[in-house]
Amino acid sequence: MRLRLRALAFTAVATTLLAACATPPPKSPWDKGPESDSKVKACLVSDQAGFSDKSFNQSAREGLEKARVELKVRIATTESSGPGDFKQNIDNLISQNCTIVFGVGFTLNDAIRKAAEDNPDLHFVLIDSRITQGNPPVPVNLPNAKALVFNTAEASFLAGYLAAGMSKTKKVGTWGGVQGPPIALFMDGFADGVARYDKDRAGDRKVTLLGWNKQTQTGSFAGGFQDQSKGKQLTQGLLSQGADIIMPVAGNAGNGALAAVKATPGTAIVWVDFDGYETTSYGSIILTSVVKDVGQGVFETIRSELSGGFDPAPYIGNLKNKGVRLAPFHDFADQVPARLKAEVAALQKGIVSGAITITTKNQP
Repeated sequence: MRLRLRALAFTAVATTLLAACATPPPKSPWDKGPESDSKVKACLVSDQAGFSDKSFNQSAREGLEKARVELKVRIATTESSGPGDFKQNIDNLISQNCTIVFGVGFTLNDAIRKAAEDNPDLHFVLIDSRITQGNPPVPVNLPNAKALVFNTAEASFLAGYLAAGMSKTKKVGTWGGVQGPPIALFMDGFADGVARYDKDRAGDRKVTLLGWNKQTQTGSFAGGFQDQSKGKQLTQGLLSQGADIIMPVAGNAGNGALAAVKATPGTAIVWVDFDGYETTSYGSIILTSVVKDVGQGVFETIRSELSGGFDPAPYIGNLKNKGVRLAPFHDFADQVPARLKAEVAALQKGIVSGAITITTKNQP
């Protein structure tokens, strides 16, 4: 009897284990599943930062995956290791019967424009820059090409005002990956926010911005978006000059800034593109982030493509349509004075209503 009971117990346990093993694990929101038979195939080419940049390449990829899941379109992606890959990667996607091809970043401008000119029956989208030609660059209008651009100067203005108000040393800094309109746009807005704080708080000690001069359009750049050691070096240089809040606009290179600030007590970061509190492991030093919702722009463009309503007019994300925003203050929420919070909120309301206009030569 005892042996029989043991056998029955073993059988019950085994059955339970087999049942558990047979239960499929919960699916990821981006679980591929079978490919649809949609007439739309949306494809994406990264710039050299790649899809794990915790920046706009990653956000674009997430928008593409969202469209695959929710709109049931087919997708394909390819990563670039450098500018020499752009044309080949786009041609590769065209050969895979993509109906709409997205290129991430202004460095893909020439490749996307040429592909659109050579393939008038397909649609092309350049993310984060107008499509231009020549030097100096002149915008070009193609019936089958669209730009997704983001007026990050609006949210950066709020970040600059906040940083100026939070700085103990009355020095803040910014630097970029490479010099170009989408990068300078962040830095221009940040500079204007600092200047507005000085104007509104005329009785306070003036705040100095290091790393960027809006008037001359000159400043500090890493020469790319990948070199974290260069990013750390640039940040350490600004910290050594007294800046205690830094805004890097540099994709993966910005991770060097995170390391430098983490090692310097009493300093903080303004992150860009994503909410860095949620996407990095450095939330404790991130004051706020200037977020641009690239993924939603990608998703909405694919939705229009699916309905047959492709529109070559540029999409411009701003504070009003929530294409850009200032992230919450997270761990710094209790440190930001109530007066400063109210001022930032009032400024945002003024920008959304049109009462306050942020102007820059790098306007999207």
